[in-house]
Amino acid sequence: MTMELQHMVPTQRSAEPLTRRERVILSNLDEDVTLEEIASKLFVTRNTVKSQVRSVYKKLGVSTRADAVACAREIGLR
Repeated sequence: MTMELQHMVPTQRSAEPLTRRERVILSNLDEDVTLEEIASKLFVTRNTVKSQVRSVYKKLGVSTRADAVACAREIGLR
């Protein structure tokens, strides 16, 4: 599946697909960085990243960074 089509595939745990920005956030969660570091890299505030992380967790049906990364791998987003 091409990268362009991947974002349109709904997650297995939610009918709502991840937005492009949520996929960017998810890809950064795989790294050993803080929310502040992600925010700085993306030129947004920590609170913006925190909100986007919560949205990713909700859509994936997880509650931890490790679970989000594992779920992304499981459904082919990583």
